Amino acid sequence: MILFLCSPVKDSPPVFRISCYRVIIMKRSNRKVYLLWILLAEAVGGLSGWLSRRGQREYTLSAVKPPLSPPPLVFPIVWGILYALMGIGAARVYLSEKSSDRSRGLNLFVIQLAVNFFWSLIFFNAQAYLLALIWLLVLWGLVYAMIRAFSRTDILAARLQVLYLLWLSFALWLNGGTAYLN
Repeated sequence: MILFLCSPVKDSPPVFRISCYRVIIMKRSNRKVYLLWILLAEAVGGLSGWLSRRGQREYTLSAVKPPLSPPPLVFPIVWGILYALMGIGAARVYLSEKSSDRSRGLNLFVIQLAVNFFWSLIFFNAQAYLLALIWLLVLWGLVYAMIRAFSRTDILAARLQVLYLLWLSFALWLNGGTAYLN
């Protein structure tokens, strides 16, 4: 299936023109691959959230939070979207031609996903805010390396991870502020 976003072109001549942008190319046979990678990413995030739920409640009630801290409801929504984008990106790389760049990108994907998993446990359950900040810096570096590796295989897969990197940058502010204030 090919999905296009189309709109009329302004100031077009009498012949009506349409500008289209290809968004996602997904063959019917690849749907299972996409679903598998998305479910993997979402499952890792869901399990991490579930295991740290008590720590999250305690953090929400007792920790001093830095300025710009969003309400707790924002986090599962944002992370749900980010995990889906991670899964789509990984699926696109997986479906690309076999190469060392493809292998490197997928290896970095798995490693960063594991590091991501443990951050919540360190931050919320252990309340080791400084260690969590260092852990988050490592995660940021891994995601940056993953984006670079993905870009050598599939540019759209890499671009899908930019929001993740931006969110991690914001998380660095929140984590650093929490470490400082607590």
